[in-house]
Amino acid sequence: MYPKGILIPIGGNEDKGIEQNEQYTFEFISEGILYHVVKQSGGTYSNIVVIPTASMIPEEVSQNYLEAFGKLGCKNVTILDIRKREQSEDPKNIGLIKKADCVMFSGGNQSNITREIGGTTIHKILMERFQKEPLVIAGTSAGAMCMSEEMITGGNIKEAFTKGAVGMSKGMGFIPNLIIDSHFIRRGRFGRLAEAVARHPKLIGVGLAEDTGLIIKNCNTFEVIGSGMVVLFDPRKIKHNNEKILKVGTPMTLTNLKTHVLANGDVFNIKDRKITVLPLESPFV
Repeated sequence: MYPKGILIPIGGNEDKGIEQNEQYTFEFISEGILYHVVKQSGGTYSNIVVIPTASMIPEEVSQNYLEAFGKLGCKNVTILDIRKREQSEDPKNIGLIKKADCVMFSGGNQSNITREIGGTTIHKILMERFQKEPLVIAGTSAGAMCMSEEMITGGNIKEAFTKGAVGMSKGMGFIPNLIIDSHFIRRGRFGRLAEAVARHPKLIGVGLAEDTGLIIKNCNTFEVIGSGMVVLFDPRKIKHNNEKILKVGTPMTLTNLKTHVLANGDVFNIKDRKITVLPLESPFV
């Protein structure tokens, strides 16, 4: 049975409507990624809880989201800044999660999220509600990367395509069949995502550009939103993958790693691995 919840991972640096130009503000309100977050959550009266746990500057990040959601007309936005694991067991904080229509994780360090929230009562409630209710779980940058079962924790791009250049650990597990990376184009993270799928060849690698995201429904289909691109690595037909036999620091070989580049409005079926490119339908197996 597919989950009833919706995931919206974002590649980072999403438009927050800070430009003063009237046309720019209109586009932010009518087409921006956070507009989609609000729409999927049920509209401007939905309960949105922003969790800046990943960030080292939570006050500034929180204020930015309060202002951004405020420009979209949102009436019920709450900040839940969890800095210690015991706060994820606080009845007041648990109550906020139980009432939320949308939970949004900020950027920063994804390991902060798994360390302070992973495996706690708040995490369990999020998982239960995501399975049974149309709860929206959104996240930008680190908040997007933590959504997967297998989570990238870091990686030196100067050592890309060498074994061990990518750090990985268990994520929040909202979607088990993807590995998500963020700031993908600007920070040149092709190599670390390639190593990640070489290590986990049954999973699909998703590289999100900045101001670009996905609306994932039923953990089965997603649509691309935002101004940039999404790069997919499909490793299931790799013909040569020597990741398991190499020593750490050794350059890797990968052949026949299928790659797709998608943009706004394109749809991908995760189970069938078929793509619908608008306006023409073009399925690729």
